[in-house]
Amino acid sequence: MSGSLDVIVPPALAGERLDRALAQLAAEAGSDLSRTRLQALVRDGAVTVAGAVVADPKHRVREGDALCVSVPDALPAEPAGEAIALVIVHEDEDVIVIDKPAGLVVHPAAGHETGTLVNALVAHCGDTLSGIGGVRRPGIVHRLDKDTSGLLVVAKNDRAHQGLSAQFADHGRTGPLERAYEAIVWGVPDRVRGTIEAPIDRDSRSRERMAVVRAGHGREAVTHWERLEAFADADGKPLAARLLCQLETGRTHQIRVHLTHAGHPLLGDPLYGTGFRTKSARLPPGTRAVVDAFPRQALHARTLGFAHPRTGETLRFESPLPPDMAALLAALRG
Repeated sequence: MSGSLDVIVPPALAGERLDRALAQLAAEAGSDLSRTRLQALVRDGAVTVAGAVVADPKHRVREGDALCVSVPDALPAEPAGEAIALVIVHEDEDVIVIDKPAGLVVHPAAGHETGTLVNALVAHCGDTLSGIGGVRRPGIVHRLDKDTSGLLVVAKNDRAHQGLSAQFADHGRTGPLERAYEAIVWGVPDRVRGTIEAPIDRDSRSRERMAVVRAGHGREAVTHWERLEAFADADGKPLAARLLCQLETGRTHQIRVHLTHAGHPLLGDPLYGTGFRTKSARLPPGTRAVVDAFPRQALHARTLGFAHPRTGETLRFESPLPPDMAALLAALRG
C-alpha cells in the first residue's frame, strides 16, 4: 500500500511502544503493514507523533496522540540493469571500486527508482553481483550521498560482501579501512586539526535532515578534520577553508552534520548550509559568481583503503578533485 495511515492512540495503548501501538492500530484499521515494516518506516522518519517526526520505535505514546504514517509507493522487487557509464578505478572477481560522480544516487529508493549506481552495476556485473545486502542494495556495503562525489567499493559476491561489511562495521579501528574526504566549508577553524565527537540521529523537525543530539541519544559519530587551506574575503578577512575529514564512524550525512554543528557548513549544501549563503557577498564579484553557482555540497570522497576480502592485501585508492570542486577552489584562491 501507499498513502498514509492516520490513527489516534486510545486509552488502552497509552504508554505502549510506538511500533507496537502502530502495529495494533494498523491491524484494527485493516492495513497490511507489519510491525517490522512499521519499525522501518519509523526509523526512516516516515512517522509523526502529534505532528513531530519520531524516529525511535521504542518511543512511548500517550493517550490521544495523533499518529501519522507516510507510506511510500512500493518499489519493484529487484532493480533492473541500466546502461549507465561508470568510472571504474579497480575491478576483480570480488570487488569493484567506483569513482562516483555527483548527482548519481547509490541505490533505488522512493523518488529514485531508476538511474542509480545499483542499476548500472546490475548491468555491468550481471548475475555475479552480491545480493546479501538486500535486493534493493546488492553488493552495497557503504554509500555516498547523491551529491557527494568520489570513491566507493562494492562487493561482487557473498564472501566479499561479508568481508567488506565487517571492515566497515569495525570502522578501521583494527584494520586498514581508510576513508578521507575533502570538504570546502564556510568559516576558518581556529585550529589546524581537531575531532568532532557527537551523536547523530534523525532531526525531530524534518525527516530529510539528521542532527547532533544530546549525549546518550542517537548513534555514536566521530569525525577527524585537518585544515589544509584558508581563503579570505575581498577585505582579506577569513571566510572559507578547505578541510580533510577522516571518518571513524559512518553515519548518514555525518560530515555535513558534524561540520555544521561546529559552525562550518559545506559550501553549496542545500540542506545544512542555507543560512550561510549571504557570506558570498563578501567575495569579489568573479569569485562570488562561481560560489553562488556551485550546485551541490562541496564534498569529495578522496581516499579509500581496505583489506581485500579474499587475499587480505591492503588496497588504497585516491581520486582527484572533480572539475567542479577544482574550479571552486581556483576561484577561492583568486
